[in-house]
Amino acid sequence: MAVVFKKNKELEAQIDEYLDLLIRGGLVFKQGVKLYLEERNEEFEDQLQELRRIEEKGDDLRRHIETNLYLKTLIPESRGDVLGLLESADKVLNMITENLLEFSVEIPEIPKDLHPVFLDLSKHAIDASDGMVKAIRAYFRDLAAVRDNINQVLFYRKETNKIAEKFKRFVFRQDLRLSHRIHMRYFAYHIEQIAEESEDVCDRLAIATIKRYI
Repeated sequence: MAVVFKKNKELEAQIDEYLDLLIRGGLVFKQGVKLYLEERNEEFEDQLQELRRIEEKGDDLRRHIETNLYLKTLIPESRGDVLGLLESADKVLNMITENLLEFSVEIPEIPKDLHPVFLDLSKHAIDASDGMVKAIRAYFRDLAAVRDNINQVLFYRKETNKIAEKFKRFVFRQDLRLSHRIHMRYFAYHIEQIAEESEDVCDRLAIATIKRYI
């Protein structure tokens, strides 16, 4: 992160750790969805608790970074953009955690023949959030790489939308209770929003990057 932080090694390490938590949260989410569909309930709940710990640690670390940015008057020329990026990225981690929590609370019934599509949906949504993290890292280390990483996020967001539409179209053409179909649509929609929120972060990131060039 030498491009922005130069001598601020402590802050550099903290932001790296925070971004690592976002990646870890996505991995735990994907594994949690897989365990849920396999009805490995105890292991699923363990993953959920791990994800909640990651989210809590992420919140604490983000607040600590924000405090340091203000109290130590670090990177004043980019401070507002960095704070905005961290807060926006935190919404993605919160959304990932809330999604997995809803599986535990509402216990959706996903037919086995839809498991592959549902897993694919979860994977592409997390691919988008992972791409978002790479784009944020590039903002600190290599501005020239930001655009490529943002384009990857846009690709995965579009793929997530396609898979979500495929899932919902299939669900609403099945001989199932309407309430069951709506419930599955609800979960597909909210997983899809992980990718949408990741794209929103990248929109903010693109503006911050342009400001760095000016």
